Amino acid sequence: MDNSKPTILIVDDEPINLDIICAHLENDNYKLVTANDGQEAWSLLESSPESFDTIILDRMMPTLDGMQLLANIKENEMMEHVPVVMQTAKAENQDVIEGLKAGAYYYLTKPYNGDVLKTIVRSAVNDRLHEKSLHESLRQGRQIFDLMTFGRFKIRNLLQCNLVASQVAHLCPQPHRVVTGISELLINALEHGNRRIGYDEKSKLMRSGMWQLEIERRLKSKQNSGGFIELEFNVHAESVQIRIRDQGQGFDWTPYMDFDPDRAFDPHGRGIAVARLSSFDDLEYIGEGNEVIATVKRSLDG
Repeated sequence: MDNSKPTILIVDDEPINLDIICAHLENDNYKLVTANDGQEAWSLLESSPESFDTIILDRMMPTLDGMQLLANIKENEMMEHVPVVMQTAKAENQDVIEGLKAGAYYYLTKPYNGDVLKTIVRSAVNDRLHEKSLHESLRQGRQIFDLMTFGRFKIRNLLQCNLVASQVAHLCPQPHRVVTGISELLINALEHGNRRIGYDEKSKLMRSGMWQLEIERRLKSKQNSGGFIELEFNVHAESVQIRIRDQGQGFDWTPYMDFDPDRAFDPHGRGIAVARLSSFDDLEYIGEGNEVIATVKRSLDG
């Protein structure tokens, strides 16, 4: 594999669909690998499970269909975090919910809109590269966190969000499970809370590739120069409690606690649900939504 580019595996039993997807993505600095059915794709994944950064997967295929292949991927700890974009003609709510529960956090419907395809794939690849960066930071983590029982951080930018997430995760029994969730909550507090970027505005920024630039622009503005997010942690015998506060006006967090089929085709909107279901044992928003408490259980022998 070409390690200098993000690698995408595209799986479809219709050659014309493979050609269409490749044509849309061929100029976007990706390494594209294709498979003509689920079984061929699984052979590629088994032989090189850490090589792929995103998988574009047809739902309906003979022999090994997309849902079974997705189940195989999510059961393998070496590839369970690789984002899967499910491409399908079956866009009914029930089908979308089934795919979301199985782990396909991105959806595309046939026929393809080229711009939507590119946006969704870019979001999936960025999520994967972000997660790999966090895990690399974990490998370089400091053992001093084993000695800490309380701490507080003031965080002002995206870089600090990732730095703090990769360090605080060491307080928990399974840092690799927790780090992405902490990062998601911090970034949500930064962009929606302190920088007041709403859901629809973020969608537009991501489709234009301007999201990170807009975050940085707002960070540099005079009205935001003193703003920060606060993360506070407490280590107890049975659990680690992580409290995050932003200085925003809050938001209606209730729709984001679970995967919503209405957002399955958007390039974002699943971070809080992923954090709740995959990273933490409990997640609770307080009051208006500008404070959240995440809890991770510890073994009694600690």
